[in-house]
Amino acid sequence: MRRKTIGDQELALLQYIDETGTPTVGEVAAGFGETRGLARSTVLTMMERLRGKNYLRRQQEEGVYRYQSTSGQDSVVQGAIAQFVDRTLQGSVSPFVAYLSQRDQVSDDELAELEALVEQLQSRRQEG
Repeated sequence: MRRKTIGDQELALLQYIDETGTPTVGEVAAGFGETRGLARSTVLTMMERLRGKNYLRRQQEEGVYRYQSTSGQDSVVQGAIAQFVDRTLQGSVSPFVAYLSQRDQVSDDELAELEALVEQLQSRRQEG
């Protein structure tokens, strides 16, 4: 089942919840919302919207709802990247690679990781 898309703020909220564990709306409003100038009601609306999109689930414990992401942070980030490539780059990763090639701050570790990914891609093409 393909999930509905999410925005940058929703992605940041999901990452916060994933890192926090199983917070309540009040805990998220205090830790995430206040730093961004968001009212508790806005945080609740965002959380319920994410629950409606099946990114969050909630469970009642001792009279309060605790929220938890339905998939790990890596999965959510992968989905956001896929959305970006599909929508913004029309499905092509070439503009992103070109951007990276002009970027001054690519570390040795990041470059090694990119090289390993290219090797994996080449290996899969040769197998298939």
